[in-house]
Amino acid sequence: MSSSMIIGQYIPTDSAIHRLDPRSKIAIIFFFVVIVFFANSVMSYGVLALFAVGSALMSKIPFRYIMKGLKPVWFLIIFTFLLHLIVTREGDVAFSILGWEVYREGLVQGGSISLRFFLLILVTSLLTLTTTPIEITDAIEELLGPLKKVRFPVHELALMMSISLRFIPTLMQETEKISKAQASRGVDFRTGAFKDRVKAVVPLLVPLFVSAFKRAEELAMAMEARGYQGGEGRTKLRELQIGKSDIYLYIVFVMLIVALFLTRS
Repeated sequence: MSSSMIIGQYIPTDSAIHRLDPRSKIAIIFFFVVIVFFANSVMSYGVLALFAVGSALMSKIPFRYIMKGLKPVWFLIIFTFLLHLIVTREGDVAFSILGWEVYREGLVQGGSISLRFFLLILVTSLLTLTTTPIEITDAIEELLGPLKKVRFPVHELALMMSISLRFIPTLMQETEKISKAQASRGVDFRTGAFKDRVKAVVPLLVPLFVSAFKRAEELAMAMEARGYQGGEGRTKLRELQIGKSDIYLYIVFVMLIVALFLTRS
């Protein structure tokens, strides 16, 4: 748990990535999530990593800050890699540690899946880091607009997703605050048997859920007090527009797809 978690946070800077239309960013990220599973060689992974890291650098958000914010998911990435080293028993033996043989196929599968996981989290984190919650709401509502014809609650769904993303860092900070308060009372979250550590989490979850429901109630009351009516008849201060930068982004992404398939083995 760390308050430095970046998922759901927005960092305002004057960058080309920030000025892109949010619909373009969501569409590109969606297709990036799809094509990342087509990579199967070092060169193809290099092409995807170049696009992801290049986008992060263009956002003018310190790369060290982004990597520090990904700290909570490093455990999952490393665990995924180690799990493949343990369970994969195919191919040639690469090396052995304390009598345990590590197979070359396990290294390849663990490395590729962990790298895919890292790239997906990095790119999706850039969406919330460079896009305000209201822009995300408007973009999702625009993209799902055709579903309104079948009476699908598009605006409510977009608002719910936007609020959920916005409250992730808030809940993480609340979790850290409650854990420190419980630790000051003698609760030990880090040592002891697994069963005892699970029991120690219960006093953490109860006040966290109470706090979350309280925040949700306060937000609902604030929206009701301001006469919030949902998407029907609402006007917008800023209309979304596709600009030249978005066209350039689509061209670069098409070039990325071509380069990916040319470098596949």
